[in-house]
Amino acid sequence: MEYALLQAVFLPLLLSPIAYILGRKVGPTPAMWFTFAILLYTTIIVINAALSGTVEEHYPWTEQFGEFGFLLDGLASPFAIIIYVLSTILVLYSKPYMIHKFHEQFEEEQKENPSSSGSSSVVESSALSNYVNAKSGLYFALYLVFAMGMLGTVLATNLIEFYIFFEVMLIPGFFLVALWGDGPRRKIGLMFLFWTHAGAVVLLLGFLMIGLTIGSFDFADIRESEIPQDVVLISAIAIAVGLGVKLAVFMFHIWLPYVHGSAPTPISALLSPAMIGIGAYGIFRLIVEFLPATFSELSIWFHVWGLVTMIYGGAMALMQDDIKRLLAYSSISQMGYLLFGIGSASTMGLAGAEMMYITHGLGKGILFMMAGIIIVKVGTRSISKLGGLAGKMPITAVCAVIGALTIMGVPPTSGFMGEWILFYGALETAIAEGSTLRAVTFGLGLVATALTMSYMLWMLKRIFFGKTPEHLENVKEGSWYMTAPMMVLAGFTIVLGIYPDIFLKGIMGYMSGVLGV
Repeated sequence: MEYALLQAVFLPLLLSPIAYILGRKVGPTPAMWFTFAILLYTTIIVINAALSGTVEEHYPWTEQFGEFGFLLDGLASPFAIIIYVLSTILVLYSKPYMIHKFHEQFEEEQKENPSSSGSSSVVESSALSNYVNAKSGLYFALYLVFAMGMLGTVLATNLIEFYIFFEVMLIPGFFLVALWGDGPRRKIGLMFLFWTHAGAVVLLLGFLMIGLTIGSFDFADIRESEIPQDVVLISAIAIAVGLGVKLAVFMFHIWLPYVHGSAPTPISALLSPAMIGIGAYGIFRLIVEFLPATFSELSIWFHVWGLVTMIYGGAMALMQDDIKRLLAYSSISQMGYLLFGIGSASTMGLAGAEMMYITHGLGKGILFMMAGIIIVKVGTRSISKLGGLAGKMPITAVCAVIGALTIMGVPPTSGFMGEWILFYGALETAIAEGSTLRAVTFGLGLVATALTMSYMLWMLKRIFFGKTPEHLENVKEGSWYMTAPMMVLAGFTIVLGIYPDIFLKGIMGYMSGVLGV
């Protein structure tokens, strides 16, 4: 298809005003279906392009920055597909969850300003309908821009283009948290903006050092250029720090538990599995591929950094009572797995890290949707106030178990293949180098998997099993808008677990080429 990647990236942006108008004038249902149709169409474009092999498009831009282009190859395809599959599925889930959220906020505003409320139930009902329409239009418009920013980042072929899309996905993310988050949402939104923008600025400094040194920002020119060693080391560290903030690895993770805990659940289900993992994509593309000599020097530091993140995130998750904060710390731990695999500096380890991104997207997407259903149907996020919900919410319970097994890496889910390959690669490098440090990190990495199993099983037990508290006797299953997307992801993770070559074949080919194997 001509201009396939250009369509996939820019159609959601160009049509987002229509989603806003539809929501405002007609209501949330037409806006939702319009948004779903756009993302479904663009998802099909991306999958079709990925099936045809490597796809590259270039367009004239400006002499100062070079060409504007898109590249869908063995590295970018899994990231792009997971981003748009999750974005498309979560549109349907968004409707009942966000209507519930809009109703809550309307009631809060009425309590804060009772003089503005109407004198009759008819007037109040009309005011509520107008309020929901206005908010839903804005929500779906921002949602489209957010999805577009993520896809543009992983398809970019130019450092400045990468940075622009990297920032574009931040802006709608900030508004989605600040407008419809829980708790002190504006403060948390500003924290999100500050941390991720600060990381992006450090990233830009690394880009400028490379681009101004070689006289080009295009990826193709960077591959072919000899960058001075002093410049390449400093720029690689700046890029690693900038992407580390997005990845929310240890030391730069502060913002993530607050933002994931506050964000509307459909956005948490995109922020956690899809957005933060783009930091790992950046490390793959900008350091592993473009700066291989420097990567070989830094790989052991990535390895150790990933291990510390795995253990810290898992230990903190084990201490949480809030479902969404538990899942947020779990995401920190899972991003540690990605960095751990990248640091293994082996084909298997790198491939396992990218497979972990895919499986984390599926598993954590399911679990955040589970949390949202409980918030809507039960009205609490406190795990200690739950119990015995498997009998009340059988579909949610089964999907949640599959999601947890995916994160734990238990067959036949996709998590098993990702985790197995990752640790195989780490052990392979430790043996090949005869490194005691790598052998120790491998052993401690296995300890981190025990932590993952601990907090996941503990969460499932407290939420779905045991005696049902009296106040939960009348709880019912979520609507099909909420359960069907979970079932799709649950089915996908099992299919991928049985036949991982859907993604693994292309990933292995790319990683072998990058490492020159």
